[in-house]
Amino acid sequence: MNDTPGFRPLYRQVYDILVRKIAEGAWKPGEMLPSEQMLAREMGVSHGTVRKVLDALTAENLLLRRQGKGTFVAEHDQDRALFRFFHIARPGGERLVPEAAKVRIKARPSRVVEREKLELRGRDAVFEITRLRLIDGEPAIRETIILPERLFPRLDRIGDLPNTLYSLYQSKFGITVAAAREELRAATATREDQSSLGLKPGHPILVIGRVALALTGQPVEWRESRVRSDRLVYAVTLQ
Repeated sequence: MNDTPGFRPLYRQVYDILVRKIAEGAWKPGEMLPSEQMLAREMGVSHGTVRKVLDALTAENLLLRRQGKGTFVAEHDQDRALFRFFHIARPGGERLVPEAAKVRIKARPSRVVEREKLELRGRDAVFEITRLRLIDGEPAIRETIILPERLFPRLDRIGDLPNTLYSLYQSKFGITVAAAREELRAATATREDQSSLGLKPGHPILVIGRVALALTGQPVEWRESRVRSDRLVYAVTLQ
């Protein structure tokens, strides 16, 4: 594919070229990009256009600027991924660090709703990960995570999974989660919620459904988190 701009708006062309190159692994996570001047020369655009695009990608957490060193592809380390994608807090907004427990993984055929969420074909298989997430050592969240097997081959043979899976997706499978769509709804605790989270029948819980998207916009993960709502809230900062 040609890496010089075509006939779309110039800023959008440069943006799409750089995102595609990152997605294809032209620069690995943690690796430094060429200088703004070199990128501008390679793509035949102005230095100002490249800088504007790099600023935008930095604001979107795809790149990281280090003063006096350069611009780097952002890595999904544990702290960074939690800060971007974990929005459960105590009332008042105190940020929390969850721990994973009772992690189970199995391969199985995909179901209709999973094929819809992840744009899978009828015969595509998935990995199902179930786990508890503990806060201050107490069960707080019950998670079910669905991943396309073709994107994460042999995932069930890796061994212990990290607390923050997005770092694993990036380092082991070359998949960077760039964005996520979330839907929130209220529900009452099921029998499994009651058993796992220590809740009474009829207890209200918060259910968060998330589709995680790769740099290309492809859905790569569907996750449902069932959160006990007596101690925790969903907290975001709107700007």
